Amino acid sequence: MLVRGIDLHLHSTASDGALTPTELVHRAREQGLQAIALTDHDTVDGLAEARRAAENCGIQLINGIELSCVWNGMTLHIVGLQIDPEAEAIRELTRLQQGNRLERAKVIADRLGKQNFGNVWEGVRQMLGPDRVPARPDFARYLVDKGYVDSIQQAFDSYLGAGKLGDVKQFWPSLEAVVKAIVESGGVAVIAHPMRYKQTTAKLRRLILEFKSYGGQAIEVAVANLDSGRIGLLTELCRQYDLYASCGSDFHMPGRPWQEIGRFPPLPAGLKPVWNLWAPQVCQG
Repeated sequence: MLVRGIDLHLHSTASDGALTPTELVHRAREQGLQAIALTDHDTVDGLAEARRAAENCGIQLINGIELSCVWNGMTLHIVGLQIDPEAEAIRELTRLQQGNRLERAKVIADRLGKQNFGNVWEGVRQMLGPDRVPARPDFARYLVDKGYVDSIQQAFDSYLGAGKLGDVKQFWPSLEAVVKAIVESGGVAVIAHPMRYKQTTAKLRRLILEFKSYGGQAIEVAVANLDSGRIGLLTELCRQYDLYASCGSDFHMPGRPWQEIGRFPPLPAGLKPVWNLWAPQVCQG
C-alpha cells in the first residue's frame, strides 16, 4: 500500500482518536500528504484547531465529520465532506448525537459492569478525562488495561462488536436524517467503509439506492485492508449507480501500520474522485 496525496477519513482526540488535531495534521505532513479531511465521530469540535495547524503546515484541510445512523436495523457510518460546521443542520445534529453518545456509553458501561468487569463507567472516565464521551474503542482499551481481555480485537470479538452486548443501536438517527443534514450543510455525503457492514451485495445495493434518494453522492472505495475482489465490487457499484469515489485510512492511532495516515490502495482508474465536486485540481498521486 502506498502513501497517497489525500486522505479523507481521519480521527483525532475530538472523538476517539489518539492524536490531537494539531498532532494529526503534523503526522499527515510527515507522511507527505497534500490534503486531509478530519472526520471525527459526531462532532466538529476539532476542526478549528486542525485548520490552524493545516494553515501553518501548508496542508489543505477539508471540513468533515463521521455520523452514526441506523438503516435496516444496522448501524452505519456516513462521512460528510466539505461541510459548513456552523450550519444549523450540522450543529443541531451534533448536539443530538453527543447526547446520544453519552447515553449510549452509559448503557454500554452498565452492560459491561454486569459481566463483573468492575466499575466500568468510572474506570473509562478516569482514563479519558471528564470532557470526552467514551466510545467502544475506549471501552475496549479499558478491558485490555484491566486485564479482562488480551487485545482490542478480543474485546470487540467478545463484547463490543456487531451483535455483542456493547453494540447499542437505539440512540442513532435514521440514514435519511443524517444524509439530509450533511446535504443541508453544503457537504457531500459518503458511505464510510461499505464492505465492513455484514450484509449481502443485494442489501448493499438497496442501501445505495436509498442513500442516493436522500442526496448521498459517494462511497469509500479505496480504504485499508480491502482485497482486490472487494475493491472491484465497489468499483462496479460506483459505475452502476453513478457515484463518486472516496478514499481514506480511517486512522485512529499510531502503531497500526495497516491504518496509517494516507495508506490505502489507489482509486481504480475511471472512477470519479469525490474531491472533483469541490476541488478538481486536487490529485491523489
